[in-house]
Amino acid sequence: MTSTDITTTAAKAELLRSLHVPGTPLIVTNVWDAITARTVAAVPGVKALATASHAISFAHDVPDGEGLSLDQALAAASLITHAVDVPVSVDFERGYAKDVAGLEHNIARLIATGAAGLNIEDTVDAAARQLFPLETATARVAAVRETARTVGVPLVINARVDTLVRGGEWNDMVQRANSYLGAGADVIFVLGLDTEEKVERALKEIDGKVSVISGATSVPLKRLADLGVSRVSFGARPLGLTLAHLQRTAAQLTVLGDYPKELGFDY
Repeated sequence: MTSTDITTTAAKAELLRSLHVPGTPLIVTNVWDAITARTVAAVPGVKALATASHAISFAHDVPDGEGLSLDQALAAASLITHAVDVPVSVDFERGYAKDVAGLEHNIARLIATGAAGLNIEDTVDAAARQLFPLETATARVAAVRETARTVGVPLVINARVDTLVRGGEWNDMVQRANSYLGAGADVIFVLGLDTEEKVERALKEIDGKVSVISGATSVPLKRLADLGVSRVSFGARPLGLTLAHLQRTAAQLTVLGDYPKELGFDY
């Protein structure tokens, strides 16, 4: 990266961090390519974007869970960050590396794409419901922070804790969350906070900012704000929403129905 690139990305990272405010959560509608990034970024009030690895993977016809190659993941990130002016947080899954040295190398490459933040998860094998050991997972978060510091970009780390969706115990989730914060994470992204009671309890027991994922049946956004959540994302669900609308449109046109007004959408 040139010094200009570093300065620009660093400024975007600082802006992204400032947008994580408990009670006034950053809402990031997840995107998966240049056109979805530009479309969402053009909406008044949108201040940052986040990618969804699931959506990007499906768009490439590969499974989620690092079905993309590292080069494909970095190319997708670069395409999106260069399509918009707002900060972009990249879902970087497990970092495409099992050892710290490999992770550090990959994080430096991710920052070079213009990413202002990232999601890093603690799952080793989703099918086996296996997480990295706590010490290892914590060291990985610390490695991301140190690499970002070395490069000169204060990357916003949204550290994902998968304990609850992998069959683990609540106390382990909290321990991991606080350990990751101590290692340099800016926000803790807890999967499995599917009720108001769980969200409220997590906010009380985690010693930092909390990020959640929402969908059609989740705790209402206004209530999440009232509780003190700092960030809300939607994962691959915006892709599902887009595909559902496309499918309904195809069905309507196939039977010689009316033209949907969205066929005139100016992109």
